[in-house]
Amino acid sequence: QVQLVESGGGLVQAGGSLRLSCAASGRTFSSGTMGWFRQASGKEREFVAAVRWSGGHWSGDITNYSDSVKGRFIIPRDNAKNTVYLQMNAVKPEDTAVYCCAADSVIKVTPSDYSTYDYWGQGTQVTVSS
Repeated sequence: QVQLVESGGGLVQAGGSLRLSCAASGRTFSSGTMGWFRQASGKEREFVAAVRWSGGHWSGDITNYSDSVKGRFIIPRDNAKNTVYLQMNAVKPEDTAVYCCAADSVIKVTPSDYSTYDYWGQGTQVTVSS
C-alpha cells in the first residue's frame, strides 16, 4: 500500500519562500508521475506542478507547471528518498490553499488531470499573508 505524506506547510509572508515535501512509502517508483495540486477555500482543485521520470527510456525529469506558478515554483525530485518537493518562491496571497501531492506509476500524458492519479496524500495548508 502506497502512502504519501506531505510536510512543510505553514504561514509565510507574501514574497517569501516555502518548501513542501511529499514522501512516498510502501513502493518505489522506478518510473511514473508525481504532482502537486491545490484547493483554495470555495474553489475547485487545480493543478500546480508535476514531474515525470522514466527508469530507462530517457534520462532526467520532465516537469510541468501551471501558468499561475511558472517561474516561481519548482518541483525537484529525490529518487533515493522517494520524495518530491515543491519549492515555492515569491509566494502571493492567491497561493493560499491546501496543497496535496499525488503519485502514479504511469508516466502520464496529461499530468495535470487529477482524476487519473492512483495515490494521494492528506494535504498540507499553506497560508500566504499580505
